[in-house]
Amino acid sequence: MLSIADIRKEYKMRSLAEADVAADPFAQFSSWWEEAIASNVEEVNAMTLATADAAGRPSARIVLLKGMNEGGFEFFTNYESHKAKEMEFNEHVALVFFWKELERQIRIEGSVSKLPEQLSDAYFLTRPESSRIGAWASPQSHTIPSREVLEEKVTEVKKRFQGKEVSRPPFWGGYIVQPRMIEFWQGRPNRLHDRIAYVHETGGWVKKRLAP
Repeated sequence: MLSIADIRKEYKMRSLAEADVAADPFAQFSSWWEEAIASNVEEVNAMTLATADAAGRPSARIVLLKGMNEGGFEFFTNYESHKAKEMEFNEHVALVFFWKELERQIRIEGSVSKLPEQLSDAYFLTRPESSRIGAWASPQSHTIPSREVLEEKVTEVKKRFQGKEVSRPPFWGGYIVQPRMIEFWQGRPNRLHDRIAYVHETGGWVKKRLAP
């Protein structure tokens, strides 16, 4: 039986030099994003969101990136979920993308805030109707007695909106993470990985190479 400690992968697809990256981290993210799309990376928009409560105790989960611009990185969730409650008390969060097909990782640290309601409304209406119904039916992160209770709630919501558009619940919407640091990690042989970080300082973004 293979020991956990013996599981290894040698990264050797590419390298990352300061001369290879854009001056702006959002331009660099867009460049890597387009490569990931072209390479058919699975779940390319899946990212780990790490939050912490008022006492500094962390938690993490996978969410989906739903928008990116020079303002930051956007995702959507239930405002009454565990992560939303933590973000209410502590705006400092982190995101991680891992694209194993390209041996790449992107780390983002920054502050989070809610998106305007009109943007949440607009995105919600692009979702499949079943997902919109699910948003109404699920008291996300709260304890429920059984799966049957959840399915009964789905049936109830379907009846309520029968013949009508399923609008956005007031307890569901978007967030944007505004970064103060974005790190691009390229796997390299012998664990001597390339790491280029953009740190937002007075006057703009500064590029720094980090030791692996």
